[in-house]
Amino acid sequence: MARRVFLDGVDPWVNWSWLSSHVPTVLADLEQHVVLTVIAVIGGLVIALPLGVAAYRWTGLRLPTLGTFGVFYTIPSLALFALLVPYTGISGVTAEIALIGYNVLILLRNVIVGLDEVPNDVLDAADGMGYRPLARLLRVELPLALPAIIAGVRVATVSTIGIVTIAWVIGLGGLGELILQGYIESFHTPLVVGSALCVALALTADLGLAVVKRLAVPWARPA
Repeated sequence: MARRVFLDGVDPWVNWSWLSSHVPTVLADLEQHVVLTVIAVIGGLVIALPLGVAAYRWTGLRLPTLGTFGVFYTIPSLALFALLVPYTGISGVTAEIALIGYNVLILLRNVIVGLDEVPNDVLDAADGMGYRPLARLLRVELPLALPAIIAGVRVATVSTIGIVTIAWVIGLGGLGELILQGYIESFHTPLVVGSALCVALALTADLGLAVVKRLAVPWARPA
């Protein structure tokens, strides 16, 4: 059996003719991937931030809160989609419940860690200046916890970009639809394009959030 070479004439890794005629499809899948990711990360942060603050204030909440979302995180995505479909249908809601749930654990841990790392002498100084608890939280503690929180957002974003591809099982896989098409049809081009765009999207998001961190918390830059 003859060896197949990279970019052979029968089924090249990238069939440029196919790609040029399917640009709208690729862009639509990319847009869906980005939208699902953004909603999932923002939704996870909206839930994790107040829960993290509560767990920081009242340490008795840490174990049950982290434990609950830790159990949720261990559920395989395919199984979770299958469990949710009878109740929420084949819809974006089903995908987002799973994606947001996975993100909460990552973000929750980083919120708690970030707040725990605020130096006690800074808190004492804020109290000495007359800051009330809410003002101290908003103007002192959360800003100092931002490096850890943004680090959590970076991890959650990259993780979500990968998990979104599995949502093809409910017809909402974004770039996962291209990967699935290539796999089913044994056709390299959509598989390669979908995979390459996923990697590029993850790298772009991670680098973009790294820039945001440098701008938002200049005091956290290495000397």
